[in-house]
Amino acid sequence: MKIGFIGLGNMGNPMAVNLANAGHEVAGFDMAEVSVSGVTLTGSGADAAKDTDIVITMLPNGQILRSVANEIIPAMNEGAVWVDCSTVDVDSARAVADMALAAGVLAVDAPVSGGIGGASAGTLTFMAGGSAEAFEKARPLFDIMGQKAVHCGDAGAGQAAKICNNMILGVTMIATCEAFALADKLGLDRQKMFDVVSTSSGYSWTMNAYCPAPGIGPQSPADNGYQPGFAAELMLKDLRLSQQAAESSDADTPMGMMATELYQQFVESEDGLGLDFSAMLPRFEKRGRN
Repeated sequence: MKIGFIGLGNMGNPMAVNLANAGHEVAGFDMAEVSVSGVTLTGSGADAAKDTDIVITMLPNGQILRSVANEIIPAMNEGAVWVDCSTVDVDSARAVADMALAAGVLAVDAPVSGGIGGASAGTLTFMAGGSAEAFEKARPLFDIMGQKAVHCGDAGAGQAAKICNNMILGVTMIATCEAFALADKLGLDRQKMFDVVSTSSGYSWTMNAYCPAPGIGPQSPADNGYQPGFAAELMLKDLRLSQQAAESSDADTPMGMMATELYQQFVESEDGLGLDFSAMLPRFEKRGRN
């Protein structure tokens, strides 16, 4: 296929490389100066989108997504597919899907889970919203960039699934870090705690696959000085999106709200900026009850 890829940062860069390595013709654009193996760089988003079968975007927020939509949709061929892998608010996802539909372009909102490691390894999970036709046309590329793609429903459903997933992730990471810090103060060996919790009712992805305690469980950012696999500020972004969605849909999410407030404090008032979201553990280690 001829593919346009717009947004070649930490996530988009390896995703585009995997598509090029699979034999696709990839034209890319990013506002920053980048070098992407196998990808032909263009001077604008519209140039990257022109005469392509599929355009993929990986962008920071809904406002930029709407701006890029105004640029690339007029440049795309009727019947082409636009796959947006950004994590943005549901309203923006639905708005740009409507713009695409009006221009005869098929649109899929397909945010990802798996972080930079998953993008490099081609093991991402895609949560997709849009028509069945658009999803099926994009599926071959999902199979290259990831290990799983789920069609969640109509436009915006992919973003809704991502927001709900990451609200759970943020809440459970905080609970996992709190539990390790409590275990320390109770004199419980961390390895013993992991051995119990990882095989009993406290089991969770944050404990078993991404343990925030260094030297415990599988390799994780905790074993690399909390250098980010998924940065705390990105978790804060996703939690804020969850609360924006909760407010617009009149949903009661007290744990999600509390997790948002804790990550905001960690990122903006403490030392969490630039660290992995699991660095909440050393934060709790240093804190007392009050």
